[in-house]
Amino acid sequence: MQILLVGVGKEVGESPKTRLKSMSEVRHNWTKQEILDIYNKPFMELLYEAATVHRENHDPNTVQVSTLLSIKTGGCPEDCGYCPQAARYHTKVEGNDLMSVSQVKAQALRAKTAGSSRVCMGAAWRNVKDGPEFDQVLEMVRTINKLDMEVCCTLGMITENQAHRLAEAGLYAYNHNLDTSEDYYKDVISTRAFKDRLDTIDNVRKSNVTVCSGGIIGMGEALEDRAGMLVALSTLDPQPESVPINALVAVEGTPMADLPPIPIWDMVRMVATTRIVMPETQVRLSAGRTQMSREGQAMCFFAGANSIFAGDKLLTTPNPDVNEDMAMFKLLGLNPQKAFTKVSQPKTVEAGDSQYQAMGEKPKWTRPGHTIDRNEAAKKKADLTE
Repeated sequence: MQILLVGVGKEVGESPKTRLKSMSEVRHNWTKQEILDIYNKPFMELLYEAATVHRENHDPNTVQVSTLLSIKTGGCPEDCGYCPQAARYHTKVEGNDLMSVSQVKAQALRAKTAGSSRVCMGAAWRNVKDGPEFDQVLEMVRTINKLDMEVCCTLGMITENQAHRLAEAGLYAYNHNLDTSEDYYKDVISTRAFKDRLDTIDNVRKSNVTVCSGGIIGMGEALEDRAGMLVALSTLDPQPESVPINALVAVEGTPMADLPPIPIWDMVRMVATTRIVMPETQVRLSAGRTQMSREGQAMCFFAGANSIFAGDKLLTTPNPDVNEDMAMFKLLGLNPQKAFTKVSQPKTVEAGDSQYQAMGEKPKWTRPGHTIDRNEAAKKKADLTE
């Protein structure tokens, strides 16, 4: 009789080589129960299996370093329950207009000197609108790509034509997080739908830009929701080239301000499970690292995390200082990954030579229409404060 361990293909009598191959196989048909069975494994067994998959697919001593830059801060019309940039909440975030190209270039050069190979530019927009501001972002992309750095953007929902324009400018990756499971999504955000996220990722895939998509744990979701998010991500074909795993950073004034920090064990389990379910992706240890010890972060690296955000801020969220990270790298014997290691550098097409022009699109992104009690309570509190 053969005994199968769900999710990793382990059978009695199976050779280590065969088992390793089955564990490292990219699958797009994971079930929620399979993923839950992996997540809930005895801790040491989970770590061992994740580390084994990690070493089969990646250099365990190399970590990709990204710098996240808020090019337009605050004033977002969305109601994401975790986000201090939502205009409807009173979070003391100072709104800023779109940065200039020269400001972004200076920040990118500083990040490159500090060891980052990627700059991710974030704008607090619901979706991209054709016009001067998007043209300015395209010029930022061209400028950073010419610095031989990977360029990532997170700008909200985008159309297929906008994705092609970003690709032409030299965009390496587009970030669009699923945030959580489809089931729990409606308890976090009411101003857009889960399908909008999937549609944007599909639009990005129609260009040659890589996909960065992950989520947040610690928002009050059930374990089934964490597994559901990984089902949604792993079902994508191809799977995202990078998957950020964020721990909620509760910010005063947001609907989730009173939620407790998640235990480090949850973060390690989530990283390890993500690594097993998506063996080839880069798993990014993202927001929440200020609440983690070096020992906790080391466990995450061992479990398969091979990317971090560096710099003292992630958009508006505190983050470890880059010098602290480099000291941790030295202590652990980790090396920053060079740019364009996984995917070759895209070519930059100048604006005047572009095949794709602004179309003045006005896509009908979803507005579900339901309300979320805690989001409404935070908005009411903000109205009373002002």
